[in-house]
Amino acid sequence: QVQLVESGGGLVQAGGSLRLSCAASGRTFSRYAMGWFRQGPGKEREFVAAISWSGGRTNYADSMKGRFTISRDNAKNTVYLQMNSLKPEDTAVYYCAAKTYGSTYYSTSSHEYEYDYWGQGTEVTVSS
Repeated sequence: QVQLVESGGGLVQAGGSLRLSCAASGRTFSRYAMGWFRQGPGKEREFVAAISWSGGRTNYADSMKGRFTISRDNAKNTVYLQMNSLKPEDTAVYYCAAKTYGSTYYSTSSHEYEYDYWGQGTEVTVSS
């Protein structure tokens, strides 16, 4: 069983920054590919960013490239999402997710169905 707990959400003005954290339980966190997804008001959940278990590969949704950075610290069982130049359309509940099977050194995934554990979410509100 894996538990994921997100933190770091809050209210920020447009153009500002936030850093989300996701703390994971489990002795083999360092072998999980991790991802961030978000769900805005009235919208479906969408992919934000993902990172391989090694940290050697990352990928991002197009609208986040250059503004968001995903990283991980396997010694702390934590994955991060640094969000810069935030826009009102970034307002959403942000979820971290773990893919605990089939991961390779460089594998990541942007598909929700490939992630088998999810956190409860942290809310981010960007005011204009």
